[in-house]
Amino acid sequence: MKGLETFASIEHLDSESKYLVHKAKEATNHAYAPYSKFFVGAALILADDTVVTGSNQENASYSLCMCAERATLFAASSTNPDKKINKIAVVAHRKNHKELLPTAPCGACRQVLLEYEVRQGKDIAIVVLGAESEWLIFPSAASLLPLAFSPANLR
Repeated sequence: MKGLETFASIEHLDSESKYLVHKAKEATNHAYAPYSKFFVGAALILADDTVVTGSNQENASYSLCMCAERATLFAASSTNPDKKINKIAVVAHRKNHKELLPTAPCGACRQVLLEYEVRQGKDIAIVVLGAESEWLIFPSAASLLPLAFSPANLR
C-alpha cells in the first residue's frame, strides 16, 4: 500500500508514535468492556501537540456501544473544535492480558476518521499493531477505506 510504513517493533517507531501508543495503552484502563473483554484505547495528537485519549464503552444493548476511536475523535472535536488532528494510535488487549493484540479501526470508525479528514482538509495518520506483530502507520483513513462514502457523494 502506498505510504504505509511498517516497523518490526515499537522501539523502531518515531517518538511521537511511541508516545501515542503508550497513551492509548493507558486509555485501555478506562475501557468498559464487561461483555467482550476486549479493551481498546486510542490516543490522538492535534496540530498544537495536545493529546486526547479515549476507550471503548460497551452496553448490554450492543448497538449502543462506542468504539475507542470514535470516543477519542468526538472528545477532541468537542474540546478542541478548531484544531486539526495529525495522528491517532489504537491498541487493544484482552482482560488480564498485558500483551497487546493486533487491531485496526472497524468500518464505522474508518468512516468517521474519513469524515474528520475531509472536514479538516488534512490526512490523519493511523498507528496500529498488525497481524504479524509489526507496527503499521497508515498515511490516512482514506487508505483504509477505498471507495469511501464521503460528503462528495451527497452533492
